[in-house]
Order: sequence, then structure tokens, then C-alpha cells
Amino acid sequence: MSPALQALVTIVVGVGGCIGYFYFSNLILDKVIFPARGANIGRNINRANMVRPWLFLFPAMFALTLYLTYPVFETLRLSLTSRSQGGAFVGLENHQKMFGETKFWEAVRNNFLWLLVVPGLSTAFGLLAAQLTDRIKWGSIAKSLVFMPMAISFVGASVIWKFVYDAKPLGQEQIGILNAIYLGLGGAEPQQWLTIPFWNNFFLMIVLIWIQTGFAMVILSAALRGIPEETIEAAIIDGANPFQIFFKIKVPQIMGTIVVVWTTITLVVLKVFDIVFAMTNGQWQTQVLANYMYDKLFRTLDWGVGSAAAMFIMVLVTPILIWNVRNARKEMR
Repeated sequence: MSPALQALVTIVVGVGGCIGYFYFSNLILDKVIFPARGANIGRNINRANMVRPWLFLFPAMFALTLYLTYPVFETLRLSLTSRSQGGAFVGLENHQKMFGETKFWEAVRNNFLWLLVVPGLSTAFGLLAAQLTDRIKWGSIAKSLVFMPMAISFVGASVIWKFVYDAKPLGQEQIGILNAIYLGLGGAEPQQWLTIPFWNNFFLMIVLIWIQTGFAMVILSAALRGIPEETIEAAIIDGANPFQIFFKIKVPQIMGTIVVVWTTITLVVLKVFDIVFAMTNGQWQTQVLANYMYDKLFRTLDWGVGSAAAMFIMVLVTPILIWNVRNARKEMR
């Protein structure tokens, strides 16, 4: 079966299944479980209306349980067992082994470096783009261009940037933009940018910043448009210049949105995998936690340490996720 036909069949079956589920579940609820007839017609209608929302929630709750809740507990169980000992319970031995590996601490160090650089720069560039594009006539076109990388997968973006960092032997035409510029400015020979320890992490970070800036710009642009014009007009009347208006009037009023954007990108950074896997595969001291977990699970087939790494990532992500949910609920009140 061709991929196009598979996609069509999946859509038809999926949409048809959803329609069928909602139709027949409501039919059974109204006709069989709580029939709207007899002496208890009013009570049955009320009971049916109380149950009905759960019919709509059930598919989502079932999917979350199957694909999120169950894997969490199964991963926790695997992190406490050993594959080499036939799945025997070993307690925290896998965690101790993980903490004793150099590659793990390299991954922690690099993830921390990503956390310091990517969320801040992505949010700052997004805020800058949102402010500038609102002040020019062709701002909508500029926003589309800035947002365009968000439509590209992380692997696709990695392939694009690998061409940017590409290096050919000296004397050959350089297809890598960075090396072409470097040689044009008097560089001695092409550089293998992704193999330079420490700095290669920043070359990888550029890819994620390039992608996430568009996301930050869209959210922050909407927040900027929501600022009351009266406050800006009052600042102008008081003699404030554009920089004062931006930093002292606009930024404080959208600080909540800025923090949400920053924390959302932080979650992406903690789980970053595709870019590192596609561009360096964790070599040359670019290992990150998700890539370390993948190596343990699928290369060395050590499900204990791999699951321990997964639990470590979850422990890092969960507090930020809870904080984001609480903030979102506060804003909805």
C-alpha cells in the first residue's frame, strides 16, 4: 500500500471511528442506560447529561493513560531492574551507575549550557522581532519569514544547518556558508565547525534558537498588541523616548507572557534530541540527556540505565510543567 493511500485510510478510519464512537455511545446512554421515558424521565435526562461529558473525555483520558501514564510507571520499574540479570530488581544500582559515568555528566553540563543560552536568546529575539515587525508596513511578511522555521521539523532544520556548517578540503568550492565567509575574511583553511569542542554546542544551539524565535515572536506579538494604548500615549505625553516606552512600559506589562514563553522553550531544551542526534550524534562532547538516554536504550540495550536517564529528565521537566499549568490557570481566572 502506498504511503498516500495509507494516510487516506488512516484519516477515514480515524475520523469515522471517532464519529461512530460519539454517536453510538450517546445512543446507548440515552436509549439503554438512561432512557428518556417512564416515571423517572427527568431524573434519567439529568443523569445522562452528567455522564455525557465523560464520554467525550474518555478517548483523551484513555490515550493519556496508555501513552503517558503507563510508560511513566513502566519506565520507573525498568530503572529499578537489570537486563543483564534477567530483569531482576536491583534498586538504585542503575542510577548509581548512571551518576558514575562521564558521558552522563557531559550531558548534564551541556543541557545546563543549553538552558542558559537558548531560552533567553529565543525569547529576546522573539520579543525584538515582535516589536520591530509591528512598526513596519511589511511586518506581516517579516513575521511569516521569522515564523517559517517553526514549520520545519527539527531533523529538517538540522539538515539545513549541516549544509551551513559544511566543510570541503582546501582548494575546493565551499558550499558551507560559514566556511565561505570564513575563507573570504582571510581564514587559512576550512573549519569542521561541529567537531570543535565546547563551541560546537553553540553551533547546535543556533538551530533551536532559529526555530523557537518564531514561536516566541507570535506569542509576544499578541501580548504587545494587548497593551492599552492609553498607557503608551501617556508615556509619550510625559516625554518618554521609544526605548523607555519599550523597557519601562511595554515589557513590565507583558512580563507574565515573557516568562511563559521562556519556560515553554526551557521544556523544549530539556528534551532536545533531534538536533544533536542528526548533526553530531553526541560526538565531540555534544552529548545531551535525551541522546544519552537513547544511546543506553537502543544502542547498548541497557534498559536500566536508559530508563534511569528518562526518569532524571522527567524529574527536571515536571516542576517547570506544573508551574506553567498553574500560571495558565491563574490567567484564565
